[in-house]
Amino acid sequence: MLVTGNEILQDAHKKGYGVGAFNVNNMEIVQAIIEAAEETNSPVILQASQGGLKYAGIEYVAELGKLAARNAKVPVAVHLDHGTDFDQVMLCIRHGFSSVMIDGSRFELEENIGITKKVVEVAHAVGVSVEAELGKIGGTEDHITVDEKDATFTDPKEAKIFVDETNVDSLAIAVGTAHGVYKGAPELDFDRIKTIKEILNIPLVLHGSSGVPDESIEKAVSLGINKINIDTDLRMAFANAIKKFLKEDPDNIDPRKILGPAKAAMKEVIKDKMKLFGSAGRA
Repeated sequence: MLVTGNEILQDAHKKGYGVGAFNVNNMEIVQAIIEAAEETNSPVILQASQGGLKYAGIEYVAELGKLAARNAKVPVAVHLDHGTDFDQVMLCIRHGFSSVMIDGSRFELEENIGITKKVVEVAHAVGVSVEAELGKIGGTEDHITVDEKDATFTDPKEAKIFVDETNVDSLAIAVGTAHGVYKGAPELDFDRIKTIKEILNIPLVLHGSSGVPDESIEKAVSLGINKINIDTDLRMAFANAIKKFLKEDPDNIDPRKILGPAKAAMKEVIKDKMKLFGSAGRA
């Protein structure tokens, strides 16, 4: 069933578990996510980045996501990940996304508040939930790159001002994760997560979660993280399964047989994540 991101995350917030938000680029990834969610009885968020929308087309992504959500036996939100442009966010709302993210983290606080508040006013008027970001998360997400030296952790006091002024539904915070493949094990600022959660009392989001050790994810969830973004882990499972298949059967030219193992590999990764986050059995 298609629901808003807020419907999913408010339950996670109140009951203390995390929900996976998995990036989609094609049909097989969507199918892997939905099958994993149904097999684990887990709520889930299908999310598309601006790069994903450019690759597949917003119409294809929106219709794939909405079709999958409507037919699913579990709650599913269709979410825009890292929307950096007001018009892009509005276009996703127009195409039926049930949740959007406006990422104004590259701006100073007041400008971030301004653009986020504008999105919230429009989105809430049509029943769409909004995620925002405060603090700069390192690494690369599509065309958005933040150098390690420019990454800054979220300030709890600024977070309070930001949420009070924007009325945003959930907040992505910078606490030590990064987008892309890690060069070493990330060290999360757990005290910062705990402090921000206590001050805001809303769902918190952890970006760049692929590659973070399981024990760190579990602790972050226990301290108040409710949405965990996963992309790189799916890409790796997808690519490795295809490489393995073609190495073993290099003359095969059937896309269904080539992509089938990739979908199965992604599904297993997703199921493991859902169990780790605590969303399994929560639908």
